[in-house]
Amino acid sequence: MRSLFKRVTVLIGLYLLVCAPAMASRELKDELGRRVTLPDNPQRVVCLSPSATETVYALGLGAVVVGVTDFTDYPPEAQTKPSVGGLNDASIEKIISLHPDLVLAMAEINREETVDELEHEGIPVFVVDPQGLQGIMSSIQHVGDALNRSSDARELLKRLEEQRAAVTARVNGLPRLKVLVVIWYDPVITAGSKSFINDVISAAGAQSITADMAQAWPQISLEEVLRRSPDCVLLVRGAHGGITGEDLKAHAGWDQLQAVRDNHVIYMGEQLFHPSPRVFDALEQLAKKLHPEAF
Repeated sequence: MRSLFKRVTVLIGLYLLVCAPAMASRELKDELGRRVTLPDNPQRVVCLSPSATETVYALGLGAVVVGVTDFTDYPPEAQTKPSVGGLNDASIEKIISLHPDLVLAMAEINREETVDELEHEGIPVFVVDPQGLQGIMSSIQHVGDALNRSSDARELLKRLEEQRAAVTARVNGLPRLKVLVVIWYDPVITAGSKSFINDVISAAGAQSITADMAQAWPQISLEEVLRRSPDCVLLVRGAHGGITGEDLKAHAGWDQLQAVRDNHVIYMGEQLFHPSPRVFDALEQLAKKLHPEAF
């Protein structure tokens, strides 16, 4: 009996020793200033936005992703992960069923109620709130910190900063075209000062004609668009559809815009809207479209 008791005691001790790193925890502040208790090395992560998924994969940690949201399509292997629903209607039940030890959320697109419900279930939620290109870089670092991969995040940021610097050096001193970003055409919805897209346009060697508007996605009149007279129109097309220059021409009033009449339309992929490492690729692609002579 004593021998059996000793063996059981030893096995329990070994179990606790092996499991200790997984059970250990740390506390970090997320980008909303919330104190979040996280496991030392998260092994089951649910990403509540495509950009969060892209960031985790860019850090080389795709294997820990156990759940994503609808419309997650990059990298391709992320499409094999179970979906927990849309950005605004993620299923709490589905998330719980995946047994995550960390959920990554984004303040601008995920519901506060979703965060509260998950934390009520004892699931830690780390929220990022990227503002501008610099804010995206900060969020990448914070996601790396949450995953306990701070050094990997710093290395990734170094490469992204070098990529941005190389682009801005090429377009420095070139004429800065006036660009109108069209999210929708009736009513006209565009990108304002709180949208990081304006930072991308600026870094790519142009200027957004709506960068002075306070909202992230302001609605403006077509008359105001005509008054501001952009040199070109920027449209986003991707796997989930998008607007074309022909769509604009066919809609009343847009044919009065010189840039539309002259087919001065730039098409970009959906990565332009994702506050993740991919936006730096979008920055380079946009610069090449705006200033092909510089590349």
